[in-house]
Amino acid sequence: MANDDERIALFLDYENLAIGARDGLGVTPFDFGPIADALAERGRVVVRRAYADWSNFDEDRRLLARAQVELIEIPQRMGASRKNAADIKMAVDAVQLAFERGFVTTFAIGTGDSDFTPLVHKLRELDKRVIGIGVQSSTSALLPPACDEFLFYDRLPGVEPLFIATRPRGRGRAPAHAAAAPAAAVAPASQAPPPAAPVPVTEIEPPDEAVPTSDDRDVGALVARTLSGLQRHSDGPVLGSRVKRAILRKDPTFDEADHGFRGFGELLRHLEGQRVIALSEGSAKGDPEVTFPADEPAEDDAFRLLVDVVTELQTTGTPPQLSGLKNKLRKHTPDFSEKRYGFNSFLSFAKAARARELIEMEWDEDTGDYLLRLPE
Repeated sequence: MANDDERIALFLDYENLAIGARDGLGVTPFDFGPIADALAERGRVVVRRAYADWSNFDEDRRLLARAQVELIEIPQRMGASRKNAADIKMAVDAVQLAFERGFVTTFAIGTGDSDFTPLVHKLRELDKRVIGIGVQSSTSALLPPACDEFLFYDRLPGVEPLFIATRPRGRGRAPAHAAAAPAAAVAPASQAPPPAAPVPVTEIEPPDEAVPTSDDRDVGALVARTLSGLQRHSDGPVLGSRVKRAILRKDPTFDEADHGFRGFGELLRHLEGQRVIALSEGSAKGDPEVTFPADEPAEDDAFRLLVDVVTELQTTGTPPQLSGLKNKLRKHTPDFSEKRYGFNSFLSFAKAARARELIEMEWDEDTGDYLLRLPE
């Protein structure tokens, strides 16, 4: 294992994230997987802690325990308000760790609460890199600029929101009792009216999104998705050894032998032959530089398929909507997956086609979706 990986300590203000994802995205229970994958592309996560009153999150507690997250109990029902208990405990633990564990290079702070801004400033003052993580609708505007990098949970690969709340951003902290509050509770008449009804998100795909694929095809998508993430967060070349380490951080059980290869280099050469990736000589013998092929024929075929389907659907007189379009592509090519070309979502794939001026996309308020058409 190379020693130049970032060593990351993750601290989650769990109530803020879980309630924000529930109220802002319709995601419940909170899915920790996308955060784990995003951080795995950036380095080794050596500390994982989540702070909450876990009596309100029974199912979440089990899921986090399986993900090897240390659960820090912050009781809220003590006969008095303890709203800031998690804030104080988490901030103290983070600063203590910064002093006691000098090898930790990066702190990932999962919250949208501006109360943590002084903590971020202090960690950066201690020469630590800080990555913020929060739900966009419940993240204070003060927090992202204070961080070295900020990840909106809504935009992470693998997050599947049911809706996006239209309410403006607040301070980012939901009341501690909100998780236990009855859903049917009625606000007093003196309070402000509730936010507008949620708006559907076009990135959601139908339940038949997951289509069984072969092991060979799965590993190609895994390598392409990992390489895409590393390229977005790297200033230099991505070597094969780094790709392997990132994959192992995402899935410690990964073994190329399970896919029929004697070594990771053989797997990379196989994927190069399939035009999934391109290899070139790296800085060390046996550790090639990994990129995506230039003028990739397979990728061109995927964009051509999209154009053909849009052309076919446009003949009905109504521009096709983005929602459900992926399934129509799969009627022509059953094993189609945008992830095989390094795109994290079908929306990203469609936007890439728009950037290449192959299609046009326009948001339609009536349908609440993107409409696609061919350039005139």
